[in-house]
Amino acid sequence: MSLVDPLVQQRFSASTLALLAAVTAGVVAQGGFYLPGRIVASVLALVSLGLAVREGARFDRGLRWIAVTGAAIVLWAGVRAAMTGGWGTAGGIALSLLVLLAGVVVARRASAADLATGLTGIGALVAVTGWAGVAWRIERWSVLVESTIWRAASTLTYPNAAAAVLAVAGLLALALLLAEPRSLGRAWVLYLILAGLGATLSRAGGLAFAAGVLLFLIFAPVRQVLRHLAPALLGAGIAVAALVPSFPVAAEPDPLLALAGLAVGGLVAVHLPRLHGRWLAAAWGLVLAAAVGGLAFLLTRPLPARLEAVSRRRFTLDSRGRSGALRSALDQAAAHPLLGSGPGQARYFWQDYSGQLVASRWAHNEYLQWLVDLGAVGLVPLAALAVAIVVLLRRGRAGGATPLLWTGAVAALAALAVHSAFDFLWELAVVPLLIGVLIGLAARSHGEEPSAPSINGEVPA
Repeated sequence: MSLVDPLVQQRFSASTLALLAAVTAGVVAQGGFYLPGRIVASVLALVSLGLAVREGARFDRGLRWIAVTGAAIVLWAGVRAAMTGGWGTAGGIALSLLVLLAGVVVARRASAADLATGLTGIGALVAVTGWAGVAWRIERWSVLVESTIWRAASTLTYPNAAAAVLAVAGLLALALLLAEPRSLGRAWVLYLILAGLGATLSRAGGLAFAAGVLLFLIFAPVRQVLRHLAPALLGAGIAVAALVPSFPVAAEPDPLLALAGLAVGGLVAVHLPRLHGRWLAAAWGLVLAAAVGGLAFLLTRPLPARLEAVSRRRFTLDSRGRSGALRSALDQAAAHPLLGSGPGQARYFWQDYSGQLVASRWAHNEYLQWLVDLGAVGLVPLAALAVAIVVLLRRGRAGGATPLLWTGAVAALAALAVHSAFDFLWELAVVPLLIGVLIGLAARSHGEEPSAPSINGEVPA
């Protein structure tokens, strides 16, 4: 596979701009979790669909299968809502699937490079605002978790949701950088997104991003991936380390140190891949020596109170909320294994970190949540939808979709699939929209590329 892909260079179409506006609205309106934000993001997505149809978008067999399986899901959710209640949740499922379909249609018609660039730009804004929220304790952009540590959340106001968006944006940014390895702008965008992802302190977000990177290592040149990703991760690590004094609630934030760390990390992330030969070897030698020295220093001394507060909460596999919700959800799934409890009817109970009883509508695992709500019968059309998506993705790869952007989109889909096992992401309107956009980016073919804009009826060379 060639490293430099023939990315389509074209002005943003009206449907692409409307689609990016829908994603932006979803991100700004707390992910579209609440009804007003969901309505705005969904309406903009449907407007983009209408514009794409007007521009010549086609509904082929692959899209029809997605529509049919989605309709089966909606039908079953409606049947269960008629039996148990939960029409609001059933309606939300229908709207989410419609928005997902809109994302697929518009993304297949859009310029892949333009759309991916727009999404990474949105991701960079989410990252910077989340990072600033921690560095300056801006409550609109950061969240105090368990009365212990501040975590980046940006306008989504939920750190794990912000991490999901940033994982998607980071994988697309990596694809764009691999396609244009000399671009300073793309290198800075990838670095900022990874720094923002680290500032969320989301374990699920980090695991999801790692799953996406694994696909890159399978489908893209390993040496080139590591050449650009390793410095970006190193730089992001420096930036997050400089945020450590600002994470614990018991300490005063240190924005000057955070700014210095962001600047130094950026220089490492952006300029280290541009070194060659002895300069590159010397630079990595200094980096490894600094890392070994820092690790030895930490191992010979007790952890500072600020670092200990962060490590005790985030660098552990223990999560009382998720494990408690998991046990509660498994009990309810066992009680109604075939038909489910009905859309949105289940409630989950567990004890939090302080021993207090917690009640929630969400199981922090979308697959288990689906089983609880709609039963094993409801899993059948969901699995059929997944199969239809995989078939469409395979057709996109065989049909000529840009290889690196195909890899980036599929890696981002894998990241969302992994993250969905740890959070209630599908309840946010922006996530089904992103899923649809990623499917559309990966399901392109040569015949679906927009034609170049003409001048006086002639197509420029």
